[in-house]
Amino acid sequence: MVVLAELAFSASDLAQVRFAVSPMWEVAPSFRLLTSRTAHPVHRPWADQVRPRMVAAGLDRGWLSELIPPTGYVPDFLNPAPAGPAPAPAAEWDAILASPADRVRQDLDHLARHQGNLGPRLRALHADPPSRLAKVTREIETYWELALAPYWARIRAVLDADIFYRARTVAERGAGRLFNDLHASVSWNDNALTMARRKQPLTREKAGTGLLLIPSAFTGPGLRTRARPPDPPQLAYPARGVGTLWETRPANGAAVLIPVLGRSRTLLLTELETPASTTELAHRTGLSPAGVSQYLTALRDAGLVSAHRAGRSVLYARTAAAETLLKAASA
Repeated sequence: MVVLAELAFSASDLAQVRFAVSPMWEVAPSFRLLTSRTAHPVHRPWADQVRPRMVAAGLDRGWLSELIPPTGYVPDFLNPAPAGPAPAPAAEWDAILASPADRVRQDLDHLARHQGNLGPRLRALHADPPSRLAKVTREIETYWELALAPYWARIRAVLDADIFYRARTVAERGAGRLFNDLHASVSWNDNALTMARRKQPLTREKAGTGLLLIPSAFTGPGLRTRARPPDPPQLAYPARGVGTLWETRPANGAAVLIPVLGRSRTLLLTELETPASTTELAHRTGLSPAGVSQYLTALRDAGLVSAHRAGRSVLYARTAAAETLLKAASA
């Protein structure tokens, strides 16, 4: 059944429209993509790197594998309303931990109606949400560290660019233009946001006030919504520029950084086009593992590299500051 949903807006609702970048809104769709094992046209380079690490960590058969089915409903408590424009991942884990027990059970009952039954872990979660949520959030944190954190600077740049574009649209063309350009299934007319091709209605009576717009790199071609008063309704939409997210970015001008950073540190920064371990970097650059470790420590202390635990190894990734530096050097 296809539903045409209309979310009415008062002046107060319109005044409470805001954007946010949410780590949790990337967790569920990215996990679903990895477990689908399909060759995604955009995210395949990322999936090919991350999937072996996810399987090695056992995440394909843990809590998330039961909470995030291949299709359909994902429990609402996994997507708490972001308290600010860009909450830290730990803040969202804390919000999940603080989910009321009755709300968790309602979401799991809803999931059971969609999936037919609950697995053993989710039955345990249903029986005792406070104690089991701690295990869920620990697994989410593990997934974040090996699948998303090493790539977050790149992902975040796309999400921030989308918000900048949308904010400029509002400033120059008004909120109506913002909504009409948001997605092919969304339109603005007569103080209401109309969403086509939905499975469930979304009315102001069943949603909170305002609207929280969340650009996402992994949500796919469609829209995802969450409506749980008193939180504002959340609308996650595909961010602009996702198609270029994993394109190789040659650091043609990196040589100018050699007098500043040194040859070896500059080489490591350019090699971190994709996150890698010390052993991988030593193999690719010809540097000794001890030397790579020493240089990475210096780059990390300078805020140009971040480290992320992935099982028994540590993955190193360029930070947003490093991306900016390389971009400036190339220019």
